[in-house]
Amino acid sequence: MKPEIKKHLYDVNVSINSIFEYLGEKRDFSEYLNNKLLRRAIEREIEIMGEAINRALKQDPDLQIENARRIVDTRNWVIHGYDKVDDVIIWGIVVNHLPKLHQEIQRYLQD
Repeated sequence: MKPEIKKHLYDVNVSINSIFEYLGEKRDFSEYLNNKLLRRAIEREIEIMGEAINRALKQDPDLQIENARRIVDTRNWVIHGYDKVDDVIIWGIVVNHLPKLHQEIQRYLQD
């Protein structure tokens, strides 16, 4: 794997770890809803992940990351549709999809 691609995947890993750190062990949706700073921080990390994956895909279109295109699309939605961001959808991504993405990225970084 090219070092540039690995760097982008490392950036994704850092963003995922940051989100997990922001939320702590107690992942509470009502706390997320009531904390604008937390919501914005997580949205920013999602933007970074989407951009990093987009760059990695441009360098290697065959990169096997499940839902890669959806991650990039989510980044675009958060940035360009900032006024339509749905907290329930973002929360679902964090709770349901980030753990699996984290495992995928970890595998690439270990190679």
